[in-house]
Amino acid sequence: MKVVIAGGAGALGRLLCAWFSEHHITVLSRREGAFDGPRWVHWDGETTGAWTQALEGADVLINLAGRSVDCRYHAANRRQIMDSRVLSTAVLGKALAGLQQPPKLWLQMSTATIYADCYGEPHDERGGILGGHEPNAPDSWRFSIEVAKAWEATAHHAKPAATRLVLLRTAMVMSADGAGAFGVLAGLAAKGLGGRAGSGRQYVSWIHEKDFCRAVAYLVETPTIQGPVILAAPEPLPNRAFMKTLRDALKAPFGIPAPAWLIEIASFFMRTESELILKSRRVFPLKLLENGFSFTFPGWGEACRELIARRGSRGNNAGSDAANQVTLSAAKPSKAG
Repeated sequence: MKVVIAGGAGALGRLLCAWFSEHHITVLSRREGAFDGPRWVHWDGETTGAWTQALEGADVLINLAGRSVDCRYHAANRRQIMDSRVLSTAVLGKALAGLQQPPKLWLQMSTATIYADCYGEPHDERGGILGGHEPNAPDSWRFSIEVAKAWEATAHHAKPAATRLVLLRTAMVMSADGAGAFGVLAGLAAKGLGGRAGSGRQYVSWIHEKDFCRAVAYLVETPTIQGPVILAAPEPLPNRAFMKTLRDALKAPFGIPAPAWLIEIASFFMRTESELILKSRRVFPLKLLENGFSFTFPGWGEACRELIARRGSRGNNAGSDAANQVTLSAAKPSKAG
């Protein structure tokens, strides 16, 4: 296959490059020489140019482009978060409209945080309630939902009629790379700081890195699936249980809880937002399961034990993600499902 990954120099792009390493991969990125391997083509994510020829005759376009949300949501960052997603998606659509052979499939990154704060029945693609109307939701939570909705709407309007569009409503991807969410949480838990966050009742939706890659490959191979697809393990769990399972896997004897007010203060000094920890994200991958996808790591206990074992075998070196990619690539089955 000919696969083009826009914004492919980030953590998820690196995972997918390793997974699709047997195919012809082109990465569209602002960062020249970000990593070795795939063909690199420069783009600015806003205007068309010579890079559009990389899309001619491609089988799959995967758009991951977007500024990190791990920051404070002040006005300048909000503008960059929104523009980096909407403008890059719009210009991809403009590029595809000018091609003789546009990609057959467009996999568009989105986020599971598009759904409302949830403590009851999980959201799925059929009956899930999109967020943004909760009366007591903080402004930063509503902003994240606005971004997700604008991101998806832009892709809907931009795609060519003949191109299948899949919106990847992705939960937190748990990776053995120590620089990601799992590395941060495991580091806190190992230091005795892995207690419940806030009330501990808020749900954590997550997906193991291998299942993330397998699910993306499965979507490529299953032409009947289109529209929104939730990429998350089928067993989300409350933060209290999530952290206890992680502590048990690390053999950490205790975890000091962090009340919501302390998380707000810590988020301010760490230049991030408390939404990433305190919002209850409870989603269920109905569409994947109904179409026959089987998770390798459906439960958090087995997933975090595998990630801990792999990090330990690499000496907990957060920077050696190349070894992690090789492990992923070597572990993939001949069929995605």
